[in-house]
This record gives sequence, C-alpha cells and structure tokens, in this order.
Amino acid sequence: MLDRPPTRRAVEDDVRVIDRQAVQDELDRRAQADVYLHLETTTGSYTLMGPEKRPPVIAFVRNAIVNYSRGAIRGEGPYRVGLKLENGWVYADGLTHYEVNERDELLMAGYDAEGQLTVALQVSRTPFREA
Repeated sequence: MLDRPPTRRAVEDDVRVIDRQAVQDELDRRAQADVYLHLETTTGSYTLMGPEKRPPVIAFVRNAIVNYSRGAIRGEGPYRVGLKLENGWVYADGLTHYEVNERDELLMAGYDAEGQLTVALQVSRTPFREA
C-alpha cells in the first residue's frame, strides 16, 4: 500500500491514505438512501502500459442512482469496498486513498506504485459534476 499521497492523482489535495473506520463511518452515513455512484477502473487511461503493451481495460459508470442497505470495507490495504444492493453488490478492490470533499462526496481511489489511478469508487447524495 502507498504510505504517501500519490505523485499524480485525479482528486484534490485533501486525499488521505484510507483509515478503515473513517471510511466505514462515511459508508454508514450514506446507507439506505438514494445516492449517486461513480465507479471507474482502468489499466490504460491513467496507468502506464508497461513492456507487455496490452490494450487498456476500462470500466466507467457515473451518476448511477443506487440505494445500498449496507456498505463494508475489507482488507488490510489495499482495501475492498462493497455496497449491498437489493439484488446484488457493487464493489471496488484495490482502494488506497479517500477524501470527503466540500460537496460531501465520499471519494475513494486506488493508485499503483507510480501514483497512477487504477480504480475509483465515489458516493454522493447529489449528482457528480460532469467534466
């Protein structure tokens, strides 16, 4: 796990290494209500391709409305966060950092050793801004 803020990141300067209890408290605070979800994972857009030159693998969901009965953070770092939906789960694995910004959005992200974003899971009571 990274023990310092990444050198390059897509989130603001308040990003911190994940504190399991703090993230769990934030997940609990948003449970059982309609929230907006952002989920992104990539091996290409933000990460280095490396010598194997594989094509990038990317998944992206933004402003999907979900209602989860419980959220859970697991692992010793990097972490996995899961949201229990009525008929299944949403989860992200490889999370290393988090912040709660001025819009009260819970932003969680995973970075590789070079500080490149590999996964993001974000939860908000209001829609995320379109970039």
